[in-house]
Amino acid sequence: MPDILLINGPNLGRLGQRKPEIYGSVTLAEIERCVQSSAAGVGLSVDCFQSDVEGEIIRYLNGRRDAQGLILNPGALMMSGWCLRDCLEDCAAIKIEVHISNIFAREQFRTQSVLAGVMNGMIAGLGARSYQLALTAIRDMLPEGRGLAG
Repeated sequence: MPDILLINGPNLGRLGQRKPEIYGSVTLAEIERCVQSSAAGVGLSVDCFQSDVEGEIIRYLNGRRDAQGLILNPGALMMSGWCLRDCLEDCAAIKIEVHISNIFAREQFRTQSVLAGVMNGMIAGLGARSYQLALTAIRDMLPEGRGLAG
């Protein structure tokens, strides 16, 4: 079982192509490789998953409830993912919500996350490095003996 899950929601499979002026030119595959490499460097494993379908994300999460950490970029599901929220609510992993763009500097409808109340934290607006920061946060929050800050 992986230590950490890295999950990306709708349209994030098009990173590097979709609105590079907002989301940058780094692809999802590059982000996944970088996070996996950084995690391996501190003795952690990461499984990556992306889907444009909320139900597939929920099915994936439900099949991997032993993971200790979750880095989640829900995309637009942050505003409408009530089923995903219910799934996350009883997920024991350390959960960090990630957004590449600064959602609070964009359209008003992007400023409310229905998921935020069941997450341990949120990182937004720092580009692709948001994923690395989420990995560091999870690593530091892991029980003693697992995280470097333990």
